[in-house]
Amino acid sequence: MIFDHRGQQLQQLRAVLMVVVYPIQVAASIPVDLYNGLVAAVTSDKDLKERNLVLESERQQLLVRLQQFDAIGNENDRLRAMVGAASRVADRILVAELMEVSLEPFSRRLLIRRGARDGVYVGQPAIDAYGIVGQVTQVAPQVSTVTLITDPGHAIPVLDNRSGLRTVVFGSGDQDELTVPYLSRVADIKEGDQLISSGMGGVFPAGYPVATVTTIVNDPGESFLRIRARPTAQLNHGKQMLLIQPAPTTEKPKTP
Repeated sequence: MIFDHRGQQLQQLRAVLMVVVYPIQVAASIPVDLYNGLVAAVTSDKDLKERNLVLESERQQLLVRLQQFDAIGNENDRLRAMVGAASRVADRILVAELMEVSLEPFSRRLLIRRGARDGVYVGQPAIDAYGIVGQVTQVAPQVSTVTLITDPGHAIPVLDNRSGLRTVVFGSGDQDELTVPYLSRVADIKEGDQLISSGMGGVFPAGYPVATVTTIVNDPGESFLRIRARPTAQLNHGKQMLLIQPAPTTEKPKTP
């Protein structure tokens, strides 16, 4: 009986001690739990950052590949347009690849990978799928220089496709603009008119698109209209152009 009574007292004392000690144990374990939690959080944050870096790298690589696919697709579209233009040209054509663009501020010239060995000659017209680009001005055995119609030293005789008005279009030095000077204030020309090559001068064959009239200023204090036009050809796009060689004219033999 004595042992049972003492055993009960010990159990009660142990229970009381456990109740008293438990908060101390909990308090003592808090720093350890906080440390373990911080370690886990830091490790998790580090892993997340590393995963984010990997995902960002993969995303950038995919974007680069997508841009390459877009560039290839756009180039294929331009090539198909060039092929379509070549099939519509009655004259003989030669495809030329662009090599360099002149870096001079007001010079509009291109270097192409075609030369005298390919039959290229000075004055040969160059076009793309949309209109006249310019003409060959220098020829070497394997390369040639093409001066664009926007070059300030370039001029091309044109015809207003609506009214039949003949005039001359000059380069302005601006890559997207041409000028049409010396037209009187009563000239039959309107904004939106299509200007095509007239064939005058014998350099450019007749009927090729050159420009679209964008702005006409009719100032009563001036003798001539101030006219601006936008080239029809896409002068700043693509890597190829077409060199055209007018088909030789066949004359009927003279009867004696």
